[in-house]
Amino acid sequence: MSRKLIDSLKPLETSKTQIRAQVRDSLRRIPVEERRLASARSCDLLQSRIEWRNARSVLFYAPLADELDLSPLWRIGLSEGKIVALPRFSRKANEYVACAIANLKDSLPNGKFGIPEPGADSRQIPLNQLDLVMVPGVAYDLSGRRVGRGRGFYDRMLANVRGTKCGVAFEQQILGEVPVEPHDVRLDCLLTPTRWICCGQSSALK
Repeated sequence: MSRKLIDSLKPLETSKTQIRAQVRDSLRRIPVEERRLASARSCDLLQSRIEWRNARSVLFYAPLADELDLSPLWRIGLSEGKIVALPRFSRKANEYVACAIANLKDSLPNGKFGIPEPGADSRQIPLNQLDLVMVPGVAYDLSGRRVGRGRGFYDRMLANVRGTKCGVAFEQQILGEVPVEPHDVRLDCLLTPTRWICCGQSSALK
């Protein structure tokens, strides 16, 4: 990478670092009960969407403390005959893959970054066969731009997804505009506790 390009990226990385700090500070201020209710509303809203009803395979995420919790939909999805999957970090490939979960009674082991994920014996689902991917992150804008946690693994995974890519966020995570890099993958829509946002459109569908 040339020195000129490195210097041009520094302001962008500084901006992303500031956004991460500001958004995380806002999320820490949300009371626990409000987080719980927001997660329940998000689950209800997702279930009302045609994207959910039509999806045969859905990639979720194991929620961190500052993320909306959609895990109640894992069991509902399985009961509806959907393939329910979670990301698993492949050390061999140095990337995330999608792996199905079939038995919710088994605990999920912690992966490379301390996030619960399916075990090594779980069935891998080709990324291009996923119908709906629920995407965590730190910040988003209405054009589908996303600021992740800074490692880039999620964007590399999303680059191979053909299905609907949906960001999942508290309202505090929706900003006017967020900076992007060439490798950043834009999302098709956003789910918040109160809105389903079609990215790139001026209107937000309730």
